[in-house]
Amino acid sequence: MKKVLLYSAFALASLTMSTGCGDDFLELTPVSSTSEGTLSTPEGVDMLLTGAYSTLNSMLSSAGGMGEASLTNWVWGDIVGGDANKGSTASDQPDLTQLETWSWSSENGYIKNRWDAVYESVKRCNNVISLATRLADQLPNAADIIAQAQFLKGFWMFEGIRIYGPAIPYVSVEDYETSTDPQVSNVDESGNYIYIWDKVEADLKAAIAALPATRPSGQYGRATSWMAKAVLAKFYLYWSSPYDGSAGYGANKWAECKALLDEIIANGVDAKGQKYQLANDYQSLWHYETSDWTGESIFDVQFTFSGTTSQTNSPFHTNATEFSGALGYGGWGFYQPSFEFVNSYIVDDAGLPLSFAEYTAHAPLTPMGDINTDLATFTDPRLDVNAGRFGVPYLDWGIPTNLTAFIRDYGNGGMYLNKKNHSWKAERAGASTTHPVSTAVNYHIIRFADILLWRAEVALHDGDLAMVNELVNKVRARAANFYVAAEGGSSAYVLDDKVNGTTGANAAANYRIGLYPAFANANEAREALEREMRLEFGMEGRRWFDIARWGKVADVLNAYAASESKYLGKFVNTYSPSWVNFPIPSSEINTAMGRFVQTASWK
Repeated sequence: MKKVLLYSAFALASLTMSTGCGDDFLELTPVSSTSEGTLSTPEGVDMLLTGAYSTLNSMLSSAGGMGEASLTNWVWGDIVGGDANKGSTASDQPDLTQLETWSWSSENGYIKNRWDAVYESVKRCNNVISLATRLADQLPNAADIIAQAQFLKGFWMFEGIRIYGPAIPYVSVEDYETSTDPQVSNVDESGNYIYIWDKVEADLKAAIAALPATRPSGQYGRATSWMAKAVLAKFYLYWSSPYDGSAGYGANKWAECKALLDEIIANGVDAKGQKYQLANDYQSLWHYETSDWTGESIFDVQFTFSGTTSQTNSPFHTNATEFSGALGYGGWGFYQPSFEFVNSYIVDDAGLPLSFAEYTAHAPLTPMGDINTDLATFTDPRLDVNAGRFGVPYLDWGIPTNLTAFIRDYGNGGMYLNKKNHSWKAERAGASTTHPVSTAVNYHIIRFADILLWRAEVALHDGDLAMVNELVNKVRARAANFYVAAEGGSSAYVLDDKVNGTTGANAAANYRIGLYPAFANANEAREALEREMRLEFGMEGRRWFDIARWGKVADVLNAYAASESKYLGKFVNTYSPSWVNFPIPSSEINTAMGRFVQTASWK
């Protein structure tokens, strides 16, 4: 009989990632045990499944508590990708400094911790699939349980691909059942890389086939077939993207991606059965009273408002991304929007974003060391949702005016504040112990705006510039429905809404938004789409992943460094075009006895 190792539900809920060396991500070391009889019930197996789901939350904080394992991807997407600076002080978290300044090696601890997070999550999923399959005749919902675990496993293996590339070990259920240390390799007997795209595709397809389209009350956070279709569509988009042309990338999956996206747009519904749609306004997606079940959320991590001064319920989990004291606690001040990112929201007279050369030639909206922000320059109204600026209301906490209360070292992190995922003061009414980063706002992994802009990307590939224009403008038009109002309700600033031909009064700063005219050619359409994806998903951990899969990561980041170095002197390194993924941790390769070969970019 194949071996099935059982964990107690409490052990699964409390497991942390190993920090040791070797194949520890494959080793199954129970921290406590329970009888097979206890788990051989619908309730017991469901508790194990809950342990697998908990990786979406508990893995949002890493073993070190800094966020390298976080599904927010603020380290990888935003800091490596140039949307944000590390913040804090220059000497704090040297491994993160290496990532920020593109000076990392395969020994970087953040890279190792993310690897551990991926494979810990896969291990939990394999545990559920194995046990539920074995007990299928005793479980009335065995197929659904297995499908949920297959979805989570496919999602986490996809995260592994996005970070490390597709030549990483795939641990099958059979591998898991055979040994406590599965002898899995990322190369074949001839030394050729084994690319795992097809295996992850099979997991997601199996999940789609067995998952329901909706969920009953009390299970709205569980996977549905529509959620899995969205992840598979994203997976196909990445599989089809050019990267740098190296082996293992660039399969033609555009048609499969298009079919899924069209199906989701036409018929997709959330777990409650509500048809997918854009939320009415941009800010509502990050407001505790309006963020959930707007119709835009496709794949969310569920949260409630709870916590203590040491542990808090938040996508960021600890006070790493809090300010140094402005909101009531002594935060560490990491994760500050970059100068270049903020300036990218400056618009022209038509309410359209400027070119890179134009907005980087513009003075920073908040000068270094000076809290007197330029509020007169017209920007896209999404800027003051995505980034905090001195002189603009910070949610309902008031207007930031004290430099040292918000920024630990502006010479290292710049002049802007992370804002998008922080809680509102009103949300904390009556709470005395929870950190300001604790929030009831769900974390949006995939939302309907993703689907629309991915579909625009497929249309661009197909040469359908009219559809690109339609979908990009549909997302831009929603941005006109909200702007940050001046505190006290009186100012000379406005929203110049060229979408609807109206003017909004008493704005916190001058805002303007307009729609693109018909695109003259594919290059014009591509520039508009890529700009819109940055503006719409700013500070959501997306940037590096997009520019890497577009095959332009080096061009974009080296231009970013040239611009940001005018204000922050640490950007002196050059980004290599081959760095479309991160290296497999050296500790894993060194102790794998030849089973792991470093990826081509990092040999």
